[in-house]
Amino acid sequence: MEEDSSSSTTAGLSNVSFLERTLERLSSTKCLKIQSEEAAPVAVILLQRYLSEQTEEQPESYSYDVTVTDGVWRAKCTLHQSLNHLVHTNILKTGSDIGITQCSFVYNERRLGHGYICVEKLRCGVERSAVLPHVKDVSSLPMLVKHGMERSVELYSDVPLKVSRKHYLSLWNNDDPEGDIWTSASPSSDTVLDVSKITLLGSLESSFRNNWKPLPLLVKIIHKARLRYYGKFGLKIDYPYQAYFEVADQSGTMSLVLWNELCPEFYQRLNVGTVLYLQNYSLKQSYSKRSHPQMDHHRLKTFNSVEICLNPRNPVSVITVVSQKSVLPQWGLPEVSYQFTTRSELEKLSKNSACDVICLVTFVGRVERVKSKCNKGPDKYWTYRWIHAVDGTSEQPFILEVFSSSQPEVFSGICPMTYLVCTQMRVCQVEGSSLYLTSSCETETFITGHHKGQPYVSDPKVKSFIQWTKTLKDNVVLQKTAAGGYYCYPRPPQVYTQSMVDTPAQAPLVAVADLKKELETLQYREHKKLAIQGQITAVRYTKCPKATESKGTEEDEGPVVSADVCEPTESTAEQTLVSSLTSSPAEKISANSRKRRNKTRFDLTPVLLRPALRHTEDKQEQEEEDSDSDPEQVQDLETPLQLPNQDQDSDVLSWESSSWPKQRQEVSEHLNQGGLFKDSISQRFTFDDKDMLLQQSNLQATRWTPENTADTIPPVACPGYYQVTILGLNKQIAVDAAFFPVVSSDEPRAVGLTQDPHGNTMLSCLSSGFFCPLSDTANHSEVTHPEPEEVLVTASELEETHVVCILDLCHLGGDQVEVLISRVYRVTEVCLD
Repeated sequence: MEEDSSSSTTAGLSNVSFLERTLERLSSTKCLKIQSEEAAPVAVILLQRYLSEQTEEQPESYSYDVTVTDGVWRAKCTLHQSLNHLVHTNILKTGSDIGITQCSFVYNERRLGHGYICVEKLRCGVERSAVLPHVKDVSSLPMLVKHGMERSVELYSDVPLKVSRKHYLSLWNNDDPEGDIWTSASPSSDTVLDVSKITLLGSLESSFRNNWKPLPLLVKIIHKARLRYYGKFGLKIDYPYQAYFEVADQSGTMSLVLWNELCPEFYQRLNVGTVLYLQNYSLKQSYSKRSHPQMDHHRLKTFNSVEICLNPRNPVSVITVVSQKSVLPQWGLPEVSYQFTTRSELEKLSKNSACDVICLVTFVGRVERVKSKCNKGPDKYWTYRWIHAVDGTSEQPFILEVFSSSQPEVFSGICPMTYLVCTQMRVCQVEGSSLYLTSSCETETFITGHHKGQPYVSDPKVKSFIQWTKTLKDNVVLQKTAAGGYYCYPRPPQVYTQSMVDTPAQAPLVAVADLKKELETLQYREHKKLAIQGQITAVRYTKCPKATESKGTEEDEGPVVSADVCEPTESTAEQTLVSSLTSSPAEKISANSRKRRNKTRFDLTPVLLRPALRHTEDKQEQEEEDSDSDPEQVQDLETPLQLPNQDQDSDVLSWESSSWPKQRQEVSEHLNQGGLFKDSISQRFTFDDKDMLLQQSNLQATRWTPENTADTIPPVACPGYYQVTILGLNKQIAVDAAFFPVVSSDEPRAVGLTQDPHGNTMLSCLSSGFFCPLSDTANHSEVTHPEPEEVLVTASELEETHVVCILDLCHLGGDQVEVLISRVYRVTEVCLD
């Protein structure tokens, strides 16, 4: 970009550009800080993260640069650390408008001609931007720069404004390449290589401890691991990355490590099957604690005592990527081999075995994050998603837990109806659930559009799979597809065991008081599985309607975002029914009233999540008066449910224990995040809605593009859910959680579910997670499930029953925190290890 076009001196824009007026005010003020209550909206078009400089004033692990536009200029600013939580919860996000109410200009006193705007306070507006629809090409807008700082590269380049850092990290994990520094299109070398003086891998082990000058290596990559970012506070390395590869020649295989700034230059160019000519490498003793791919199928000798290191300095390694047309057969390099396993063969594999799979995706879950358990260095998260896929060899699909493998374009593009290849997946078996496959550090994924040129395309099982797909009809397969929604696997075991050993299906038991902190510290799309113990004191059933778009409200320090949560309401005519369920659970409901309720349909209205602490009726009434929302659209989760008028389409039934009316007045806190959100429900996949469904199930984008402005997601279909109130054993804190039972074998959550028969009582449904038997619409089997009122009639067995509840928590963005019951155990089903 030319400096003249980026200068802030262009005439005639001051009357229309909020950003230019702001920079002019910052330049003229003596305190370098301004406030504005009437801030014009600016759109967030780029959010970028990097490791902070840890100081007493900067306790946060990461810092953020935010690029905004007012439709005339772009401005790259840094975000004050007090606003980081807005990014952590996806309130501040690309594609939305904000109002900058306080900002300052920060000069870099250690460098001439460098400074930047720091956003200190802001307001978050509505979900959809009012600025961006009027911008044809955001990248063509000039960058706003203070006069005299036009030569400051950081203001234009893809590097952090705080010049102590040289690169950005991916917004939601640390292991995906992020930014322009990662190159992938450099051409391979066609130069003639002198292979007369090369050495073989087999001779390196004996040469390791001798005074030895390395001879060139000619090797082929047979495995590639994901990137590892090892940056931490105080580490004086500009690009702290590491990547492992397994390379082979005619003598065997050995590990190769790519270090630091060689990773941005070469990582995306080095793929399985790539041939390398290596010079000036070094050797070091192998790191014993790292994972290794399973390579028995290669039938090559493995040299694992030393590993090859490629360094940017001391010595400067020379890496030549040899083009495929220059590779000669006489070099004797081994062919890349795979161990593809069909679904019908999967049951024969032992736990932790490795295999490769090729399959047709039928379900793809939303991307979630889990916090790394490593205590060293800054916090970091893994990103993953659950996938179902078929290959025609079994009635059962593959169940895949796929973690991001430093292939962000592929990972975010996984959708139903695509052909998926996953390499080096590991077999996992948990009691009470069907086996599944999970990623290893060496897993790579490929989808339709990325298979060309991969070595596996000639594998016999891949060819067989392609032949099978030619027999399929898209309209038939589409009927069995789904995307997004709540999905958690494996299922909790039959017996809950409190153990110090961490297992995939075991949830740690926490005090109900600690649950509040867990909910408050949860970050965007972070998933946690926890167990609490107590008593179920109330259950409410409501149908789940269409979700409407969130409408944001504004504050000085941050936003209060409305939540698309399904909240229960209750008609006056049904209060007698609810009363009878509460006082006499054994009574049956008349067929006429059941028929009337079955015909009911209603729409969702936006609900503001309000403070959970409730003590008196006066406080409840005061909070209703203070709310900006229509009182008919906001339901207090702790007060008896009422419907303002009988014409509103709604349907709510409830039960509560005999002691709950008194206990609810005595609890010190009621955590009422429970409720079913539209993002909790998976949706049928269609090609017309592909972009919208992908955007909804993927993480919030780092960069805004016009493609990110999706239309409204189609209404979700949901048969209904139960909202369960759990009172802690000490009867001080209560928590609401949603129970969303599986009702059909067509649901993704039904796959791998142990369908032991039960009586469809409230407790047996909570314990099993499903209605028995499941309906099967694909085979047109007619199954009559009990009506909600019939289920609630049986809830009296919950009275004074000590239970352990497994909760799945997931932050969906904004103020939407999903709290769902995965399973309920009676204390007779609990044991101590």
